[in-house]
Amino acid sequence: MTTHLSIALIAGMLLVAAFVQAAPDAAEEASGTSSGILDPDNLGLKPEDALDLVGAQEHLFIPEKQGIQSRWVFADGVLTASPSRDSVVTPEDYTDFRLHLEFNCNDNPGLNFGNNGNSGVYIQKRYEVQIHNSHGVSEEDLKNTYCGSLYKFKKPDALVARPAGQWQSYDIVFRAARFDGDEKVENARITVYHNGVRIHDDVELPNKTGAGAAEGPEPGPIKLQGHGNPVRFRNVWVQRLELD
Repeated sequence: MTTHLSIALIAGMLLVAAFVQAAPDAAEEASGTSSGILDPDNLGLKPEDALDLVGAQEHLFIPEKQGIQSRWVFADGVLTASPSRDSVVTPEDYTDFRLHLEFNCNDNPGLNFGNNGNSGVYIQKRYEVQIHNSHGVSEEDLKNTYCGSLYKFKKPDALVARPAGQWQSYDIVFRAARFDGDEKVENARITVYHNGVRIHDDVELPNKTGAGAAEGPEPGPIKLQGHGNPVRFRNVWVQRLELD
């Protein structure tokens, strides 16, 4: 009987040890992620519950600053950025979401290279995925302010920018930062595909990027930046997600 009791006791101790060892992994798996949400073979396939932000007949973007006359122009399903620096935002705020966006950079050789074909998509007005006429830049010269970058925070894992005048695409999954009251308990996370190539895989964003708005517990709109370049946008849609 003593032998049986000892075996049972040892088995119980091993079970507890296995549980304790597995607990951190289980907690880690429970954490939200932006990875694995997109099907690389169907990036541009719009879900039924997605909302058109720039469609064939209309767009939903409004001026970022109230009381100004927006100089963005919409025609034939294409929204062209302002020649000045006014930006546009979605009328609704978003927490977790999937975004598909197609853009076409202009080429103005007379501009400083860093400003040529410059725009950006701001997630919650806080985190910018840069748009820029970066085709032909070498890997050695690639900066975290060129196309596909999380602006001034991280360069893309690959530079796949197309020449100015050609349409390109971003497919983005974003998981917002989590807050307990006003205290942040989890950083935001983002996955980005550029022209079908994954350039950011569940990257953790410890803070806002560049000129983005301060982080906070409240959701925020999606912003298209006016940077003095007539960058064009089409086929932009968003799908709300719950990435818990």
